[in-house]
Amino acid sequence: MLEARDLYSFYGKSPVLQGVNFKAGKGELFSILGRNGVGKTTLLKSIMGLTDGIKGSLRFKEESIGELPTPERARRRIGYIPQGRAIIPRFTVKENILMGAFGREDGRREMPEGVLELFPILKEFMNRRGGDLSGGQQQQLAIARALALGPEVLLLDEPTEGIQPNIVQQIEEVIVHLNKKMGITILLVEQNIPFARRVSDKFIVLDKGRVAMAGSAEDLTDEVAHEFLAF
Repeated sequence: MLEARDLYSFYGKSPVLQGVNFKAGKGELFSILGRNGVGKTTLLKSIMGLTDGIKGSLRFKEESIGELPTPERARRRIGYIPQGRAIIPRFTVKENILMGAFGREDGRREMPEGVLELFPILKEFMNRRGGDLSGGQQQQLAIARALALGPEVLLLDEPTEGIQPNIVQQIEEVIVHLNKKMGITILLVEQNIPFARRVSDKFIVLDKGRVAMAGSAEDLTDEVAHEFLAF
């Protein structure tokens, strides 16, 4: 579904990612792990074309996408939920959600099916400004906006960071639902190792811009977490 080979990604002339390889299969939940500052966010931005440039191969469904502008990657139904959520504070909840539909190739501009069942609070707040929501509610809104694209792949950058505990579990359950029930391939940057271990099909650990380890969920042992992920 999504594959990188010998991927380098740059800010200016400095490579942040250096020779990264990974392959996320259709319908998989693929976790990207590592300490702060090792390149996890850069990898997601590279997939979306939001760094200064890349070298190497980046392919989606066997098509090379490394030279495509960001809107064209979205039109291929790659959804992105950035760290910090990036909702538009002056837009209403409804307007924020419908913004996600502008990347659709079929031109449909409508509320994604089932999203209000996933996030009932958004139905109550449909005409409230996005900036008036709590952090957890904004994260739910950001996921709903990405679903308006009708994504085949969803990139999530630390979706539970800074979220009140009573909403963290709900967001985790939604991620599992999107992957296991709806079949959306998910690339997940996450610091919650028990959650990543529980839901991941495969993972990579980044360290200083390189893949330090790769494996399946059973390989994500306490020893691995202590060596590569403990702060």
